[in-house]
Amino acid sequence: MEDKTQGCPVTEESEVDVQIRQSKPQPQANNNRPSWSNGQCVLSMSSCSTLNPSFDLSQCRAKLENNGFQIPFTDMEDPLRTALEVPSVRRYMVFNSAYFHFMMAPVLYVVVWCAVFSTLHLYITVSDYWVLCLCVSLVAIFLTTAIIFILHQSNKEIDMNLDVRLIQVNERMVKHKLLVAVADWVQSCTGNMQLYFVYWDMTRCLRALTEALEDHSFVANNIQKKLKKKMSHLVLVTEVPAVDLEVGGSDVEQQASEEQRPLLTHGDQDAGCSTSSNQRDATKVTTNYSLIPDPSLPAQAKANQLLMTYSAAYVKLLVSERLSGPSHHRLRSQRNHCTLAPLCLCQFIKKKILQ
Repeated sequence: MEDKTQGCPVTEESEVDVQIRQSKPQPQANNNRPSWSNGQCVLSMSSCSTLNPSFDLSQCRAKLENNGFQIPFTDMEDPLRTALEVPSVRRYMVFNSAYFHFMMAPVLYVVVWCAVFSTLHLYITVSDYWVLCLCVSLVAIFLTTAIIFILHQSNKEIDMNLDVRLIQVNERMVKHKLLVAVADWVQSCTGNMQLYFVYWDMTRCLRALTEALEDHSFVANNIQKKLKKKMSHLVLVTEVPAVDLEVGGSDVEQQASEEQRPLLTHGDQDAGCSTSSNQRDATKVTTNYSLIPDPSLPAQAKANQLLMTYSAAYVKLLVSERLSGPSHHRLRSQRNHCTLAPLCLCQFIKKKILQ
């Protein structure tokens, strides 16, 4: 009996050692990828400052390497710095943050209360001021709540100043099966703004959305009308050298020359960005780019452009648990490619745009 009890732990240790030795020679082949599932947060990095949002991208890259994601500098840090470290973008992140809305609520209440009281006091004469103050307080509470609710609901939509800037970042990160987004909320009366890296294998979502677009190919005009209706506000205004537009003789050549510009999707996947208007001066052209997929693109290219356009907005809602959908697992669709959320990315786009 003593020999058996002593032999068991030795056998278990040797099996573990064998598994470790087998995994060490091929670290890049495994990359710990089998342990990740769609929608799982790989890394979250808090902002260094509430009033001046910034993220330690070098530390993010080091932690991702520890998790098995080998990402080049040009695919992560470089595009993230271009997207998030612009002073105007940092100011926008402060004034549009949940913490700023939280701090603005009592100030807004006082302003509304004073405005309503001064207005009613001129036209209504009452003997008991407490009745007037009570009515004014109720009206101020209602108006303040309505304004804060509208601001909160607007954060569920795609953010042109933040989510759209992360399109090119996600176009590069999706090759490493990661999606990036910035989300924030108030926790214990303090702001909590974080940069999220979420694991996402786009293969199944791309296939499902492509099939959905192909199934509706016989009503392509109706689909294009829905896209224009739901995405008409997604217009980017950029300044580009006038030579770039003069050299390109055709629309295809112009689209190819615009592939590497900031804020725009690029490459074969997103050749659907179109130029709608321009105003020429001596050296630059102010051009409007629409994020609506071009109707001449194949279904797969349209699907990929839609997935990239809404990737950051979806991840933002995912990590903040603000995705609306069936909460019970048995009510969820079998084609949900994310077990951690009521909707996967392709279902989110179908519900948001195609329905």
